[in-house]
Amino acid sequence: MELLYFTAAGIVAWVIANALLERIEEMAGRRFPYRSVIFFGLLLGMLLIVFEGSKYLLGANG
Repeated sequence: MELLYFTAAGIVAWVIANALLERIEEMAGRRFPYRSVIFFGLLLGMLLIVFEGSKYLLGANG
């Protein structure tokens, strides 16, 4: 069951990171040259926070 939670969290984080990057680019008025690197940083940061928090919500030990 945890696999489903982590998969859903990953999909939601992917969508949010993409929307956030597009919003940042819209505010800057241009597309960034290393867009994939920025996207990876946003996604990685979000997933580290979400997965660490989910360990407490799901009661995982370790």
